Amino acid sequence: MLSSHSRPAQNYDEALSRAQALQSQDDAAINPLCRTQFLTHGKKTDNAIVLLHGFTNCPQQFASLGKTFFDHGFNVLIPRIPRHGFADRLTNEPARTSAEEMAAFTDEVVDIAQGLGDRVTVMGLSGGGVMTAWAAQYRSDVDKVIIIAPNFAYVLIPKNFTRVMTGVALTIPNIFIWWDDKLKMNTQPDYAYPRFSTRAIAEVTRLGYAIRSAAKKEKPLAKSIVMVLNETDEAVDNAVPMELAKSWRANGGEVSDYVFKAEMGLKHDLIDPNQPYQRTDVVYPILMELAKRK
Repeated sequence: MLSSHSRPAQNYDEALSRAQALQSQDDAAINPLCRTQFLTHGKKTDNAIVLLHGFTNCPQQFASLGKTFFDHGFNVLIPRIPRHGFADRLTNEPARTSAEEMAAFTDEVVDIAQGLGDRVTVMGLSGGGVMTAWAAQYRSDVDKVIIIAPNFAYVLIPKNFTRVMTGVALTIPNIFIWWDDKLKMNTQPDYAYPRFSTRAIAEVTRLGYAIRSAAKKEKPLAKSIVMVLNETDEAVDNAVPMELAKSWRANGGEVSDYVFKAEMGLKHDLIDPNQPYQRTDVVYPILMELAKRK
């Protein structure tokens, strides 16, 4: 059974030590661009933010936005999610992903953030968005979570079949599927994985089911939650995170939402500036405003 186990850093020095321990895990097998990024003002600040990158991407996805937060006075932690960021873009590591590992990792980075800022925000995209939802459900020491395009369910899989497909993917041998079967290894950005693991995506979905189940019965513990969706998201089914937000509200959670409208023409990855279609000039100021809003 999935459960949260918090062990918050008691001060800045402990948080610094634990952040550095995360960084020490990034050896020569990890793409230098994909190592855990830690931007600190050298002391505990009023605000700290944890930025959780998307499924098959890495911390570089959030590097530009993280620097913007840093310039606004935040201490910033952009951790490398387990099994991600390997220099070998065809590594089999993603197939070893587990929901338990993602939940424990989320707890650890939130624990670190407690020593980095008086007010802690967690923001995550896609698979990182599901992990951010875990923090929303279980961490009372988080002041705000901003969940962006979480992949609880998928456009290409009818919602009623998602649980069945997840069960199948967890049972059969793992399969790797190209994100783009024409571009294959030429998929950009060139630090992200060009293919995904069916086992890994099923584990992300399993974590999502655990969160959704808890949300139907319990109030989310984070003080404030923002669900950010995109009307032209080609990957995730927006109806499911909206249902989650409804469950949280029904149980007394403080939940708001923001929807990027279709006329903006955004795609699922609306964060990484190295995506050729990107609109970060519009997206980043909105996310900054959502994070700073009381």
